[in-house]
Amino acid sequence: MNKPVIGITMGDPAGVGPELCLRVLKEKQVLQKCRPVIFGDAAVLERVARLCRLSRPRFVVPIEKWTKMKRASDFPLVVDCQSIEAEHVLPGKINPACGSASYRYIEAAVSSAKCGKIAAIATAPINKESLNLAGIKYPGHTEILAKLTHARRVCMMMASNEIKVSLVTIHTGLARVPEQLSVKGIVDVIELTDGVIRRLGKTKPRIAVCALNPHGGENGLFGTEEKKIIKPAIERARKKGIAVTGPVVPDTAFLPQKRREFDAYVVMYHDQGLIPFKMLAFDNGVNITLGLPIVRTSVDHGTAFDIAWQGKASASSMVQSILWAAKLAK
Repeated sequence: MNKPVIGITMGDPAGVGPELCLRVLKEKQVLQKCRPVIFGDAAVLERVARLCRLSRPRFVVPIEKWTKMKRASDFPLVVDCQSIEAEHVLPGKINPACGSASYRYIEAAVSSAKCGKIAAIATAPINKESLNLAGIKYPGHTEILAKLTHARRVCMMMASNEIKVSLVTIHTGLARVPEQLSVKGIVDVIELTDGVIRRLGKTKPRIAVCALNPHGGENGLFGTEEKKIIKPAIERARKKGIAVTGPVVPDTAFLPQKRREFDAYVVMYHDQGLIPFKMLAFDNGVNITLGLPIVRTSVDHGTAFDIAWQGKASASSMVQSILWAAKLAK
């Protein structure tokens, strides 16, 4: 009864999300730490269970019944959102109907979190092309969740026991990164990062902020973003009492001895942080959205269309995302 209720969205029905959801419903680590509630389509889960020779979900309630329930059950549950016909799903294929369904699962989970019926959300991967074909014009989960929760500022953190990395810019082309950097934006990410590390038990988090340009800009020779934007942001964060260092040179920032000095990194663009992160934590890393009024975690991989519905998907990142959600929910 004291275990937090964690909502798990099924992700794109044509991807590995349905298989991951079926696997975590039987995962001992998950069941020991929380009460999982899957938001998806029961018919799709049934079909994937047959194809992958996995156990079918035992307890299913229609979304209409779920919305009227005052509290979640004490056992693993599937909330049937009835968003897509199972026979209309082709595994591994782009499909606007799948994009629409995956958005519906997110909406249902967010609504349940906002009213307190679930303590956190862990999301399976969605497909951005399917979303866009369905008319849902968001780059990814982070932007969708910010809109649905009216969050004023958000950022993406990739987290594992080995390394934690927060991104100032997320899904944007490399050429557009400099124009999207601002003092306020960097300060926001530093503050959000400091907050989540404190929530995880560190009383004085140590945060490293990476430079944008080679050699930290080399005093303006390779770029002026460090002098004009990143350093002023660091100074402003220090005045707020945050233990922040930088701009640190990215090509040595993630060496083992450096990682021992810091509790988290703030990076300027996607691959600057994701390359070292996935080198160190590909199988056990999770994505945490900071700044939301609800707790949200996710796997650190995509829909894996090439192995969808084949019984080959590893649930290790999904398991970790649920365990992190349960940890943050407390």
